Amino acid sequence: THIWITASSKDVCYLRNMLLRMYWDDETDPSVDTPLGDFFGLGHGIPHQFISLPLTVVGTIPSLLDSDFNKAAMNSFFPMPFGKSAVIEITNESDVPCDKFYYHVDYEIWDKMSQDLGLFHAKWRRENPTEAQKTDINLTGEKNYVILDAEGEGHYVGCVLAIENLSTSWFGEGDDMIFIDGEGFPPSLHGTGLEDYFCSAWGFPGEYSAPYHGVSLAGDPRDSTGKWTMYRFHLVDPIRFKKSIKVTIEHGHANNRSDDYSSVAYWYQKEPHKNFFKMPSAAQRLPRWKSGV
Repeated sequence: THIWITASSKDVCYLRNMLLRMYWDDETDPSVDTPLGDFFGLGHGIPHQFISLPLTVVGTIPSLLDSDFNKAAMNSFFPMPFGKSAVIEITNESDVPCDKFYYHVDYEIWDKMSQDLGLFHAKWRRENPTEAQKTDINLTGEKNYVILDAEGEGHYVGCVLAIENLSTSWFGEGDDMIFIDGEGFPPSLHGTGLEDYFCSAWGFPGEYSAPYHGVSLAGDPRDSTGKWTMYRFHLVDPIRFKKSIKVTIEHGHANNRSDDYSSVAYWYQKEPHKNFFKMPSAAQRLPRWKSGV
């Protein structure tokens, strides 16, 4: 019902180098597979305070270069049902040891679990950078950035999306396209722009926190440069699927931009699940401010 984690490390990029994995009911492929910070809404490996309904991060002074000021208390309130067993793992893939690691895991024991409950899933993905397309119109969605690609029965409950703007112009205007149960183009859910999907309009005003949507890390609102992290949670408006779901968004209008995109999708489904993205090495996960790429 609740997970609280905080850590201390001299590795300034520990939020990307440490992996969080969760296994339900003796499965061998994790249902949760994401860097530690990204799971809790911290894109780019940067700790930053924000408050939403399912995720909160509190008590940090962001600094990329000073390990004394890159700490955070990270909380998840996502319900995570399981039938027989639950295993939660933390793996440090950094060459630097983690000095301190603290956690609380709060759970309830019931006589039995309802057979209708989907199991909690979360998956990180990255394209660094996205491949810009030379076209003014997108009538397939095939080159969109993929946030989630799942098979089975369940419901999508949202995402965190981190973008590093690699130019000096507005990175939005990418339409969200959500394909349900194998439907073709146009999909049932076809939005009007990235900022609109994240419940804003005409760009982002900077950083703000709301229960279901917000910008937890903002670059410069005047020219949209810098690093951005935004979240959208479908807790009261879940997107249900019976066979499959593919949650995508254009990277710029008709996918005309090449930026660093990474994301965590959150959803519930009955097992088995599809592993749609293989976790890259720690070196390949490094944010650009650390890797220099």
